[in-house]
Amino acid sequence: MFSSIERLIVMIPALPLAAALVTPIVGKKWLKERSHWPVLVCIVAAFLCSLRLLSLVAEGSENLGAGGFERTVTIAEWVLVEDAAVVAGQARDFAVDITLRADPLTAIMLSMVTFIASLVVIYASGYMHGDRGYWRFFSYVALFVFSMTMLVSVSNFLLLYVFWEAVGVCSYLLIGFWFEKPEAAAAGKKAFLVNRIGDFGFALGVFLIFLTYGTLNFHDADGVSGVLGFTRITAGDYTAGAVGTAIALLLFVGACGKSAQFPLHVWLPDAMEGPTPVSALIHAATMVTAGVYMVTRCTPLYAVSETAQMVVASTGAFTALLAGLIALTQTDLKRVMAYSTVSQLGYMFLGLGTASLTGITGGMFHLFTHAFFKALLFLGAGSVMHAMHHVIDMRRFSGLRHIMPWTHWTFWCGCLALAGVLPFAGFFSKDMILGAVHDRAHAAHDGFNLYQLLYYSGIFTAFLTAFYTFRALFMTFFGPLKTPAEAHHPHESPRSMTVPLAILAVCAFLVGLVVELSHSYTLLWHTPSLSGGAVWTQAQPLLDAHKGLEMHISVAALSTVVAVAGIGLAAFMYLGKRSEAEQVAEFTSTRRGLWGYKLSLNKFYFDELYDVIAVWPLKALAALSYVFDRFVIDALVNLAGWIPRAVGGLMRSLQTGMVQFYALAMILGMIVLFGSLRLTTLIGN
Repeated sequence: MFSSIERLIVMIPALPLAAALVTPIVGKKWLKERSHWPVLVCIVAAFLCSLRLLSLVAEGSENLGAGGFERTVTIAEWVLVEDAAVVAGQARDFAVDITLRADPLTAIMLSMVTFIASLVVIYASGYMHGDRGYWRFFSYVALFVFSMTMLVSVSNFLLLYVFWEAVGVCSYLLIGFWFEKPEAAAAGKKAFLVNRIGDFGFALGVFLIFLTYGTLNFHDADGVSGVLGFTRITAGDYTAGAVGTAIALLLFVGACGKSAQFPLHVWLPDAMEGPTPVSALIHAATMVTAGVYMVTRCTPLYAVSETAQMVVASTGAFTALLAGLIALTQTDLKRVMAYSTVSQLGYMFLGLGTASLTGITGGMFHLFTHAFFKALLFLGAGSVMHAMHHVIDMRRFSGLRHIMPWTHWTFWCGCLALAGVLPFAGFFSKDMILGAVHDRAHAAHDGFNLYQLLYYSGIFTAFLTAFYTFRALFMTFFGPLKTPAEAHHPHESPRSMTVPLAILAVCAFLVGLVVELSHSYTLLWHTPSLSGGAVWTQAQPLLDAHKGLEMHISVAALSTVVAVAGIGLAAFMYLGKRSEAEQVAEFTSTRRGLWGYKLSLNKFYFDELYDVIAVWPLKALAALSYVFDRFVIDALVNLAGWIPRAVGGLMRSLQTGMVQFYALAMILGMIVLFGSLRLTTLIGN
């Protein structure tokens, strides 16, 4: 009989799966405009189960004291290949069970995913009202939530890969939901194809893990030490050197694809072509957080490779800076938020790349807080889009605070949290990351080093974040009231949309402060991957954990100053008549040597660069392949078919239908036959 934890860990993904199966069956014919109800009921129930699971895991971790906490439940055996590999001179079976796990990391992720998904479903019931694919939309959402809950619940690398791909398929379906629109269809294909590049690296990493460790299980099972099990973590039995670095970097390639990190970041801004609730779900709670979750889960694999740590941190810092620079000049409100997501994910990887308990905790803390304020900002942008009749270009509207007060004030909360202003949520999580990078930089004791550069890059990115966030706020909600011609009667969104905005605004204001004051993030330390082993000895050897996580006053003060400076500069340039912003934009776009504006506006030409490097060569190869197939392969095949026809044509001429001709042919044949025999006899004699 299952214990309570085991029952809950099975029920949480089972509920959205049930909704995904029921909704397409009964939605189109019977439920129609009420097709959101099965999805809403099941996901809210999954959220309540997640809260209960979180409380039980917290209770179990507290009673456990020091060390890690996990519970696993095996549902079925999926794959068994005997003697599939030889590890350390011993033959190992390739065995994959469908096993789910409950530990602090899983419980936190499940609570966050199901909570945000519940609000998104409520919001979507108003936003998608009247859409002819209403039932189909909610079926996809339920399937998406099921895939994500399974991704964070499974206890095996192969199953992780299966649901890694499942969320990719769901994102393709949802981004291209309005497939009649060419831009949406293209965006869905782009997201799918770019992620295949990352997923190929991830698959290679999984293969290498099995060849190295002889198992793909996270947990210990049947006397075999799991890759992330207590036995291996306690013993520190991890392969370092080139193989260990290769495993960590291959897994990170997959994370770069899912979490839109350089150079695989180009798909995420185009994903804005999907419905806004989809954007909120992808950017806040599901697909893009998968990479951060996976790297956190695999912390012991990264702890043994300093090279992998530096690659993760450098990629995160560079992506955060790059996306922040691009967001400065974008005029599409949703694209500004999309590049903001890419930038904030970069912050998370920057924290994970420190390989310290502070940095890893900060990265996951930022993932948690970011889910609330980024969902708020995307849903707020959707509210604006709904009122403006799907116009989202900020140059075509302004002064919307006069007609959309709820959206305006909740958007303020999201912007303050994203900019990292005290006491909003982003302040605490972002500064924990910067504090960890600061500590790692000063732990080296070798003068100026890579982590110092990353620290200053993170500080400058905080300035950019505050500027572009409030630029979007001021352009949208301040200035004279102006609406596009398409918006005949602009008004505030219905309650089904504003209530989720209000709930998320409260969370964006309080959740960071509550977690910081209660030190609730210490629950994360009881995850087996973080409960011992190398992570406790990297950069912070044997220090008291609470002391190591105290806020850096100097870091917090500096980040606050740059955030206020960014807000002030945005106010100076974009409030009032906006003449300053227009003059600067005109100046920087026309003067030689000051081409940064065009670079930012055109997203540093990454799409064009990839066209030259990959798309055009592949199109040329496809055209060459077509010519070769059409004129060489087809010609050879046609020739093989023509030869029997030609021979048959020669024989056909002998079929005249005249009996006299056939008799003559027989006589001549007999003469030739007897003549041949006679000649053979003479030659033989």
